[in-house]
Amino acid sequence: MNFSDSEIVASVMTDNQYSTTQDHNEADVIFLNTCSIRDNAEQKVLNRLKQLQSLRKKKPGLIIGVLGCMAERMKTSLLEESGLGIRVDMVVGPDAYRDLPQLMLDAESGHKAINIILSSEETYADITPVRYASNGVSAFISIMRGCENFCSYCVVPFTRGKERSRDPQTIVGEARELFEAGYREITLLGQNVNSYRWLKEENGLATGFPQLIEMVARVSPWLRVRFATSHPKDMSDELLEVIARNPNICRAIHLPMQSGSSSVLKRMNRKYTSEDYKSRIEAIRRFIPGCAISTDIIAGFCGETPEEHQQTLDMMEWAGFDFAFMFKYSEREGTLAAKKYDDDIAEEVKTSRLQEIIKLQQKLSLKSNKRDVGTVVEVLVEGPSKRSPDFVSGRSSHNKVVVFPDKGYKPGDYVMVKVNSCTAATLLGEGISD
Repeated sequence: MNFSDSEIVASVMTDNQYSTTQDHNEADVIFLNTCSIRDNAEQKVLNRLKQLQSLRKKKPGLIIGVLGCMAERMKTSLLEESGLGIRVDMVVGPDAYRDLPQLMLDAESGHKAINIILSSEETYADITPVRYASNGVSAFISIMRGCENFCSYCVVPFTRGKERSRDPQTIVGEARELFEAGYREITLLGQNVNSYRWLKEENGLATGFPQLIEMVARVSPWLRVRFATSHPKDMSDELLEVIARNPNICRAIHLPMQSGSSSVLKRMNRKYTSEDYKSRIEAIRRFIPGCAISTDIIAGFCGETPEEHQQTLDMMEWAGFDFAFMFKYSEREGTLAAKKYDDDIAEEVKTSRLQEIIKLQQKLSLKSNKRDVGTVVEVLVEGPSKRSPDFVSGRSSHNKVVVFPDKGYKPGDYVMVKVNSCTAATLLGEGISD
């Protein structure tokens, strides 16, 4: 989502006679687009801001701005030079990017520029993002903004505001433009795409996410469609049926679990139990056999007992996740968890539990990839392999990285690849069709 927002910012700026650069030493303006979901992300931003201060000596007129969730959450401390040891010229929330040109005028005149007002309507639907760091094959489309789930550990509802959806016609139009420009894979983005809803006032009919993703899939059978992310409480059978009947909707679903313990899930205010989560996994397997499933897991949430931690490990084993994003719990100021629960799991215990989760997931990922050895998968070529110019890299429908010898393939080509071996992270093979 932050990457998508950065492309919107680039569009706003380039429309106002600015241009992008990959070299921060050349820049007259540097924006850090930020996330506040985890403390580690904020600490990285603060460290980066400290590093950038030295550039002011070389370029006294340099403007440094903080955008996004962290801007909204830490507005006061970011604008005050004392305490953090940094100087920031602009603080701009995720719903104020249209105001960047005016805010630039304020900053250039020596004033602090700030706009962190959250909107109940802004979706940036009419802004065509600048794909400034794209591989030319894959792109993101933001279909909605905000969140109203209020998971007890999460700041997103407070930093991104009320949930609102884009007009589906603007989404389909953007997908069509991307395909015509040579892109062959798009990812539909939202904090909870399953709650996407657009009400057409003249007839009272609503477009939900199942209808939207099928509309996008119909742009072309050669356009792959992915989505992120889903909330288990809203993952419907209707959506699974749509995926099953559209081959170009990728066979990979990210379904954040967070914990395998119903008692922990209740404290997290996730609004489902471990049995509910299992039923959604079973439904995915039933409607889309062989579908890859990835997840999010938080280790060491407030009050987590050894038994509750073991329930997470047991659920991982049962589900056999293909991939997972795994984190230690970090308390976020202003959330329900910070107000209601003690962050009472010792740091060394959090670390130990996270390492157990990571070790198990590495085993599960390797097991998943080994099942692909000997099979043939369709790969969308993204570009040269990072390790060797003699190989190319791409992804399968299951969102697995596949590396194979280059036979003159171009980014955007679909190639049938025989998988010969694997690691826990990568499939290795050879193209069997030109």
